[in-house]
Amino acid sequence: MKRITLFCGHYGSGKTNIAVNYAKHLNSKGLKTVVVDLDIVNPYFRTKDSEKELEALGIEVIALPFANSNVDLPSIPAESYSVFNRKDVYAVFDIGGDDSGAYVLGRFAPYVTEDDFDNLYVVNFNRPLTRTADEAFEVLKEVENASHIPFTGIVNNTNLGEETTVENIVLSNKEALELAESASLPLVMTTVRKDLANKVELQNVFELELQKKYW
Repeated sequence: MKRITLFCGHYGSGKTNIAVNYAKHLNSKGLKTVVVDLDIVNPYFRTKDSEKELEALGIEVIALPFANSNVDLPSIPAESYSVFNRKDVYAVFDIGGDDSGAYVLGRFAPYVTEDDFDNLYVVNFNRPLTRTADEAFEVLKEVENASHIPFTGIVNNTNLGEETTVENIVLSNKEALELAESASLPLVMTTVRKDLANKVELQNVFELELQKKYW
């Protein structure tokens, strides 16, 4: 685990749900944890939706000033930059997808160093434009080139929400491994809904609780 973990990927890949669960995972290990919600692309599912739940666990949440409102401006909270200097915390960043998300991600390029961050590419092979390893690789390179921050690993988050089956997840593993090989990156985790986790026989399974909407 690195001190800074960035979750980035195509629109609708499920970055936010992973960021929330990963923050809980770090917190469960006794690590002081901060979640930074910088998704300016998707106004519907946001880390801020879980703010009360996270703060009740002692997890700090830094969000865009207009999150969960009808105002959506690409302004970045000053506190999000400060976490790079707060050596006592582990920070989890939820970054939006596509060009806009890559723009936000690029703002942090001067602050990240090779030894203290992971930039993880989240892919859902059930989403449009990332249905194959080749398509997902194209998106990966677009984000990487726009942000100027290299990815360090792949997260296979292939799912259909509540309709996800074990077969869906297992079949996606072939594409995930092909993507990892094309990108010369490790497949660091395959996310699995908590109630299915003990039925999936893959390496590096990461259990997920699905995020709820409160508004």
